[in-house]
Amino acid sequence: MDDELIETSELSLHRRSLLPGKGFFYPDSLSEDRTEERIAEAVDGAEAVVITDSDADGLGCVALIREARGAALDVVPFEEELAAEVAGDAADEDDDDDEKGEDEEPHERSTVALVASGPGQIEESLELVAKHVEEGTDAYVCDICPDSFEYIAEDLDALVERCGEVRWFDHHQWDADLEQSVRDAGVDLVIGDSEEECTTDVTLRSLDYEFDERYAELAEVTRDHDLWLKQDERSDDLADYAYWSGPEEYATIVGEYGAALPETVLDYVEHRRVEKERRIDAAVSRANRREIGDWTVGFTYGRCSQNEVAETLREQGCDAAVIVKPSGSASIRGSEGFERCHEVAGQVNGGGHPKAAGCKPDIYDDMLDMAQHWTSEGRATRTVIRRAFEELVEE
Repeated sequence: MDDELIETSELSLHRRSLLPGKGFFYPDSLSEDRTEERIAEAVDGAEAVVITDSDADGLGCVALIREARGAALDVVPFEEELAAEVAGDAADEDDDDDEKGEDEEPHERSTVALVASGPGQIEESLELVAKHVEEGTDAYVCDICPDSFEYIAEDLDALVERCGEVRWFDHHQWDADLEQSVRDAGVDLVIGDSEEECTTDVTLRSLDYEFDERYAELAEVTRDHDLWLKQDERSDDLADYAYWSGPEEYATIVGEYGAALPETVLDYVEHRRVEKERRIDAAVSRANRREIGDWTVGFTYGRCSQNEVAETLREQGCDAAVIVKPSGSASIRGSEGFERCHEVAGQVNGGGHPKAAGCKPDIYDDMLDMAQHWTSEGRATRTVIRRAFEELVEE
């Protein structure tokens, strides 16, 4: 394939926001080998490994665990590189990539390895860590709730057998059978109240360590965004920086500064927000609304910041918002008038929280389906999610 076909930086904002980033077109068959290589390198010689979601909440957990184990990286090289990026053209507002790749190489390796994962990758992450980690290494899993125990049972058993202590910190809503099965596997599982705590909160109270006040503040500000409380403007800075930075960079910076991000980082975030705001405006402008039962639900499509789009739609009178992404997944956001997002997502191959959830309907059989998805602005995905809302009305 000609690289220019997936290089969208020269396209108009409208066309650019309709298509996924370049990473979408990289086949899984090619990325699997690189994933194993990356994990093998990360866990080599480590005294502990953290398998975590790569958002601000999951990476906040990494910062805490590294601090508790005396394994934080030097922040200076990351700051110098970021300052050079802001001063140059590398962070151009029309850059095709929404976020930095997970192939980011740290300037040095921490003795607490970071393995970025997620609900859809947790099975593979457990398998590869168990395969390559040294015997007796401690393991943590943070900010991930598996879809089903049967998918992870074999790999989790291998991890428990291979590692020393295995601890799992999370705050999502777990099925009782899933929770018990993970505990029975020999895992120290701590689950926080999904409406009161983020996983950084859970990690902070679960580790036997006297943390400085900045870490409690980091957990508080992370919670403000992760639970969509929207009461602290700094939480948007954390969320945006986690999205645009590499996992190692974010974990190192917040480990050093907590929620009080340095000026270099704030300058970088503001620079990237120019493009972000334009994409938000585009997504809001193409939204339509449906009355479903007693709820007004806004549906839109695009490569954009889903939380801010949902907030705008809520201000315009929507009880819930659905943002369908070019990759085929969707984010569902609620409000005081709708706190059943996780129930909607649960019907279409997803899950989450009452006011914030995500899903990826299993409706794409080939590339023609994806092409139709992009040209129709996610019509089929919107339809199946709308039907999931209608199911709640019928119940």
